[in-house]
Amino acid sequence: MSVAPVEIDEPEIDEVVVPDKPWVTIVWNDPVNLMSYVAFVLQKHFGYSKEKATALMLDVHQRGKAVVSNGTREEMERDVEAMHGYGLWATMQHDT
Repeated sequence: MSVAPVEIDEPEIDEVVVPDKPWVTIVWNDPVNLMSYVAFVLQKHFGYSKEKATALMLDVHQRGKAVVSNGTREEMERDVEAMHGYGLWATMQHDT
């Protein structure tokens, strides 16, 4: 007795894989931290120059927030957690 091979229909996949949009970390203004401390944290954690850290700190102070980093969701989760560890108010969102 001979057994015929079984034919298997492969499902058709019409899904289009769209790469995840980049994420950003936002530091928000707060009434607690000194401007010099915010600039210090940005230099220490991100390795920014004093000039770049100062410019971002001024955005936080004058505009109420600044995007301080961008990348994958996981990277931004780490940055937000780090900012919280320094006592800064930070969130993340998709880059617009």
